[in-house]
Amino acid sequence: MVIHVRKLPFGGDFLAINLCGFIFALRDLTPEELNHERIHTAQQRELLFLPFFLWYAAEWLVLMVRYRNRMEAYYRIRFEREAYRHQSEPDYLARRRHYRYLS
Repeated sequence: MVIHVRKLPFGGDFLAINLCGFIFALRDLTPEELNHERIHTAQQRELLFLPFFLWYAAEWLVLMVRYRNRMEAYYRIRFEREAYRHQSEPDYLARRRHYRYLS
């Protein structure tokens, strides 16, 4: 479900954020952007939501220490790598293996 908002929770320079399958977006999303967020929904579900957010935040913090750049850290988070790698594949979720971000 996409919910249009004027401002995203947690701020940042992003167009959308996915919280427990609810996609908050500043504007209509392209098919690729929407697929990206749906990949995050699949990741969140398989980790039962809360562990996803804890892992995501912990990994981002570790990567921030390593790269000292918030966007570099963001793009290197395993969940983001999977979502960006496959966002242009409309059928990806239909064939996606569980825990794909681990490989």
